[in-house]
Amino acid sequence: MKLKDILLNYKNQNGLNHESMARLIGVSRSTYYRWLGEEPVHLQAETMQRLSRLLDCDLSLMLAKDSPMKPLLGTAKAGYDLFAQESIEGYIEVSDQDARQGDYFLRVCGDSMEGAHIYEGDLIYVQKCDFIESGKIALVMVGEEVTIKRVIYKKDLMILEASNPKVEARYFTAQEVEELPVRIIGRVRFVRTDFD
Repeated sequence: MKLKDILLNYKNQNGLNHESMARLIGVSRSTYYRWLGEEPVHLQAETMQRLSRLLDCDLSLMLAKDSPMKPLLGTAKAGYDLFAQESIEGYIEVSDQDARQGDYFLRVCGDSMEGAHIYEGDLIYVQKCDFIESGKIALVMVGEEVTIKRVIYKKDLMILEASNPKVEARYFTAQEVEELPVRIIGRVRFVRTDFD
């Protein structure tokens, strides 16, 4: 795991900004921003101990872990009328195989996909793409809103179908797909449910 991911995770979980993180850690802003870069970071023992106390973890063990992490990017609606919010809320550990098959997690809001076992509060794992086969579940942008639906292509129509019978399917002509626009932005690879 990279120091950058650990710091960003802590920052987001605690509602801090970069400047307050630098002050909290006791380093200059330039040092903190260097830690967020892509270059390898070598911490002195005293700094490692201070960060371990602040983050309430053994930072040296965390940095030694080689498990891939994927970001949790906020909320997507299993329904309509919710705007996309792409703010990193944290990082989730995935297997090497899952790391190759997807790019990020989103938290589900709404009940329109319950028939597909996608429930409010679940996390969906998304693989970025701009096309999906008919019948697959996708993350779709309709204008400025994001929704999770089964995508069906029929003649000149793109159909976004809910798996909850209470929610009507939406039909888009080729012209509407172009003008709104309606865009596939990811394929739902799997759903993760966390029990508190």
